[in-house]
Amino acid sequence: MINYAEIIEEHKKYYYTSKTKGIEYRIQRLSELKNSIRNNEDKIADALYMDLGKSKHEAITTEIGFTLNEIKTVMKNLKKWSKIKHSKTNLINFLGKSYTVREPFGVTLIMGPWNYPFQLVMAPLIGAIAGGNCSVIKPSELAPNTARVIEEIINETFKQNYISVVQGGIPETEALLEQRFDKIFFTGSTKVGSIVMNKAARHLTPVVLELGGKSPTIVDNTADLTKAAKRIIFGKGINSGQTCVAPDYVLVHESVKKDFYETFGKVVKNLYGEDLLTNEDYGRMINEKNYQRVKSYIGDGKLVYGGKTNDDKLHIDLTLIEVENIDKPIMKDEIFGPILPVISYSTYEELIEIIRRNPDPLAFYVFSENQKFVNRLIQDVPFGGGCINDTIMHLTNEHLPFGGRGTSGTGNYHGRYSFEAFTHEKSVLKSATFFDMPLKYPPYGGKALAFIKRLMY
Repeated sequence: MINYAEIIEEHKKYYYTSKTKGIEYRIQRLSELKNSIRNNEDKIADALYMDLGKSKHEAITTEIGFTLNEIKTVMKNLKKWSKIKHSKTNLINFLGKSYTVREPFGVTLIMGPWNYPFQLVMAPLIGAIAGGNCSVIKPSELAPNTARVIEEIINETFKQNYISVVQGGIPETEALLEQRFDKIFFTGSTKVGSIVMNKAARHLTPVVLELGGKSPTIVDNTADLTKAAKRIIFGKGINSGQTCVAPDYVLVHESVKKDFYETFGKVVKNLYGEDLLTNEDYGRMINEKNYQRVKSYIGDGKLVYGGKTNDDKLHIDLTLIEVENIDKPIMKDEIFGPILPVISYSTYEELIEIIRRNPDPLAFYVFSENQKFVNRLIQDVPFGGGCINDTIMHLTNEHLPFGGRGTSGTGNYHGRYSFEAFTHEKSVLKSATFFDMPLKYPPYGGKALAFIKRLMY
């Protein structure tokens, strides 16, 4: 039986040597990780295909290439991000100097999901290494081939007391969460995220939770319908809709609903052909359980387009469903599959009312040429991040923070934000010794208090 407390203790011992805190050390470790990923590119792609049916193109663009670009960005900027940041000093601390320093948390736990099983483990790991931490990685057991490749890469690249991998399912995850870590980074469902947060709270361990939710997509009556359909299909088609920021449902203006339906069908055929089952660019559902769950949503409304399934291959076509009853499961659950419900709206108030039924989405998308309408939505709808006239592309910009709020998560990462997620910014005030303000010491008199009040307010 694995002794998790012993594993963490070994990591702590290595962390206390302070080797991981050196900037050159961190950059060298990132370089080694980059080289190992490139050397194992084919093995990673093969594993992703076996687990999720991902094409080589999708494996590169959404997993391997994404990870390598993240490493490149961090390596390029790490020295700048790690510098002491000087701050202003107030009048009360006259002649003092103020600054902040970013320090590692220590030993971190990174828990990855199954939908992007490589990238969503490696991206936070890059931040952990950049921050100077040691890490324990728990990849998803639902993507076993990718999990094995991750372990091989980590074991051949790093010392076991620096970064280690724990394989297993729910019992192993529960055992890990009983331990005290200095930071936990979890990507997964809202339900499991609440469990992780509860476990972390017992040790007052800070967490980053990258969760999900129902991400709405608005198509108003000024939108370019061809581009809207193409970009919605792109966002929904990647990984067969098993993406936390995939468009979950579409709210289309009543006046353009029929045109949108017609355009949607044409664009799907242009992008994927007549038969999605044989298209190498289109994946499948992760397992039987999720396949059956997503397939069941097809009956929650009127079939507009698609609807074909294949039980043997866990395949579901890109499917458009017109929904009239918004109390159906399809409008309550995060779909996490290639089923796209559509609801028509006529007024802004109606639109907002529907969105607020599923608060705090991880992503939000609006297709419109009406800037006032867009600005109003951005102001009125709380969400993690989003796009105007596009879907999912915001997360490809390493200069933007990625994360949710409320039920879609807490904290963010990517680029500099990954470095900040895995470091604590501590403040330091250096006071002068050649001068000491006598008024701050007792005995206090009325004149001293009057002077201090003038200084403070």
